[in-house]
Amino acid sequence: MDLTERFLKYVKFDTQSDELTNMTPSTPGQYKFAEYLQKELEELGLQEITLDENGYLMASLPANTDREVPTVGFIAHLDTSPDMSGHNVRPRIVSHYDGGDIVLNEAEGIVLSPSEFPELMNYVGEDLIVTDGTTLLGADDKAGIAEIVTAVEYLLNHPEIEHGKIRIAFNPDEEIGQGAHKFDVKAFGADWAYTMDGGEVGELEYENFNAAVANVTFRGRNVHPGYAKHKMINSIRIANQFILMLPRWETPEHTEGYEGFYHLVKIEGDVEKTTLTYIIRDHDRDRFERRKRELEHLTRKTNNEFPDCASIEIKDQYYNMREKIEPVMNIIAVAEEAMRLAGVESKVQPIRGGTDGAQLSFKGLPCPNIFAGGLNFHGRYEFVPIQSMEKAEKVIVEIVKIVAR
Repeated sequence: MDLTERFLKYVKFDTQSDELTNMTPSTPGQYKFAEYLQKELEELGLQEITLDENGYLMASLPANTDREVPTVGFIAHLDTSPDMSGHNVRPRIVSHYDGGDIVLNEAEGIVLSPSEFPELMNYVGEDLIVTDGTTLLGADDKAGIAEIVTAVEYLLNHPEIEHGKIRIAFNPDEEIGQGAHKFDVKAFGADWAYTMDGGEVGELEYENFNAAVANVTFRGRNVHPGYAKHKMINSIRIANQFILMLPRWETPEHTEGYEGFYHLVKIEGDVEKTTLTYIIRDHDRDRFERRKRELEHLTRKTNNEFPDCASIEIKDQYYNMREKIEPVMNIIAVAEEAMRLAGVESKVQPIRGGTDGAQLSFKGLPCPNIFAGGLNFHGRYEFVPIQSMEKAEKVIVEIVKIVAR
């Protein structure tokens, strides 16, 4: 089975994660997909294949050399984003893309256009896999899974390529921030690993946001509006006042690069009680801590005006993996050299988000992130160039060769 065929088969599995189920994996489709992959890996002839009750699938390609070679791992996630349906995905290949509009769904007037997505022009002449406009595609991260499996199959078919032991793993629930929570680093047994979970071709990432979630709750007092003077406390209005106290320009729509932000992701409430949910992001650990303290300060300030009205709960989610990667920067050099040998120009850049690799790095498995090739993740305009997936597969093979050297 070639890479494209494999990917097109994988996206047929509905593997959306769901943070509300409180289960691992959070949805049954992920486990069903893992079972399919388990059988595929068995048929390929991999060893030490394990699939635990939480949906973590691991396997080994044994070393074919007697020399002592580090064990390197490759990881991708089973789930797709809850942001859009992954049910009944109907992918289509646009061969030799000509640089024009791509009609995804004529009946609904859904068009993938370079006027809105100028990055399309970087792939003129290539073969793009697109959606039918009603679902996401699932290149995040089924492209990564397909690339890893295809690279391992290539190595099995080319025993003349010397390599050490290679470990692969596919985990659930990355999209809801829980992919590394039950990942058994000791059982995985790699010296370091790479997540194949980046975007466009060339991406190489070992810096990510420090991340936290904050729930700010405001309690009010409801009184008949006709008789409410000096009695009513409207929690919605107080919450709105709180929102306006935060810096207007420190939001996702006004930031880029290393700039952090406060992002209001949910409002729930009525006069009696309103809750704001924020995610807090910053690459710099000190600024990250200051952002959390600022939310706490504004909560106290609100209580000065409306006594005992506001409360806040902040929970850290993950941290910038850079502090764990910097002592082992040779693994970045390996990835950069592999990209060069695969004909790819590496683009080292910070992740404006997080990956399983960030949490795994803090669990003792240094784990930077490499491109899988897709673009416009989590929505109907997602696409992946076949040539980008092929380059990602080649990068995996070149990493294995370099490590063996």
